Amino acid sequence: MDKLILWASLYWCIPAIISGASLRAWVFTEDVEKCHFGDTTCLVRSINALIKHYPKGIPEIGLPPLDAYNFSDSVIMESPSHGPIWMDFRMRNNVNKGFNNATITHVEGFLYEPNQKQIVLQVRLPRLLHEATYEMSGRILLFAFNTTGKLSSDFQNFRITLTIKALVEYRNDKRYLKIYSLVPSLDLDRWILWLDGLYKENTDVSLFMNKLVNDNWVELWNELQPPLVKSFTDAFSVLLNKVFQNVAYDDMFLPHVDFRLGS
Repeated sequence: MDKLILWASLYWCIPAIISGASLRAWVFTEDVEKCHFGDTTCLVRSINALIKHYPKGIPEIGLPPLDAYNFSDSVIMESPSHGPIWMDFRMRNNVNKGFNNATITHVEGFLYEPNQKQIVLQVRLPRLLHEATYEMSGRILLFAFNTTGKLSSDFQNFRITLTIKALVEYRNDKRYLKIYSLVPSLDLDRWILWLDGLYKENTDVSLFMNKLVNDNWVELWNELQPPLVKSFTDAFSVLLNKVFQNVAYDDMFLPHVDFRLGS
């Protein structure tokens, strides 16, 4: 009996399901519509169906759960630890929650020859919750600080556009994609950030600083977008390349028909 393998594609929101040890025999279930190369209308439907039916991801191909995705440590601010003003801010134990509620709104690319056009995905999430452990150290004039605690970051009505360029590699007479450029664009309606234990010696100061941050979230968002974009770039690139390494590009689509040759 053929092993069940459900089409795999992009990142947290383009999963596949596999049963058995081989990734070569592909049989689709009624949950998912298989598409022709470049049929972006079909791809929007198919990807959204996959997100709906498989929120726990597909561990057999390295795709993590979409409802709670763990990703690597990240550096948000880093400066030389000398002088009157400097700050380091790092995050570890990072978890993003809410990709299982993502909706693909637009797709471009996925042509038979993938290098002919870049791949573009537009995604909307009603809410993306990021939880982590933060480490912050620095100095502002005479005031030095060094603290760690839990961080909660709530991105509301979050929109992501991924622009992807990939190389084609050949293995076992199959074509596989390898990402060499991934550029995310981020937008949102509201950002709520909370840092527990910001000033352990004085809870009132911690509350005041958290309120100050959230009252001025737009300015903070504009300031921190570059390192946040880098964090998303690293996380998406690692994840997608794991999927593309295991799943052949041609196996994601219906057989290609070259109408110029009549076959």
